[in-house]
Amino acid sequence: MTKLAELTHPKASQDATARPSTRPTAPGSGWRVSCLDVLGRERSLSVLVKEDRVLVVGPPGETAVLSAGQLGQLCAALRLAAQQAER
Repeated sequence: MTKLAELTHPKASQDATARPSTRPTAPGSGWRVSCLDVLGRERSLSVLVKEDRVLVVGPPGETAVLSAGQLGQLCAALRLAAQQAER
């Protein structure tokens, strides 16, 4: 199994041009993308792979608000998860 990475950038909500940094996490844990809720509190979206399926887990009962930079991170995580799910 491929080693997974966590996609985060602390200033992504403030800087739409920010590039994501990657940090290794435990294999099989997935990817985490920082976001805000509608009240501006820091939250996260998780992208996981289970067999041939991709799971996106958002803040429970809340709406995820993403900047352009955070949306780019989410797209990258979804792309990587889709590639892994195809294996």
